[in-house]
Amino acid sequence: MKKSAKSDPLAERPNLDFSKGVRGKYTNLLAKGTNVAIIDPTLHPYFPDSEAVNRALRAFLAINHQVQEAGTRVRIRRRPAASAAPDFDPRVGIQPRRASR
Repeated sequence: MKKSAKSDPLAERPNLDFSKGVRGKYTNLLAKGTNVAIIDPTLHPYFPDSEAVNRALRAFLAINHQVQEAGTRVRIRRRPAASAAPDFDPRVGIQPRRASR
């Protein structure tokens, strides 16, 4: 069997006429209305179509908004000073604090 010769993709084709074509005619529409994101193949079972991605992103934004409104300040609990710690004797246990003079 003889393999068929592949045609050169860069060779001229006689049946195509681009003489009246305009270069970049729809690029502004494409740039304005399209956001393309490549999803990792391991996530495809969870996001099979664009609607699933949109739902997940909207849920994420709603949760993020709630967190921002609640405040994200980290509250630090200060440990009491060493002098305020009760005296500890392992044989007896915790002793009551002595009154300071």
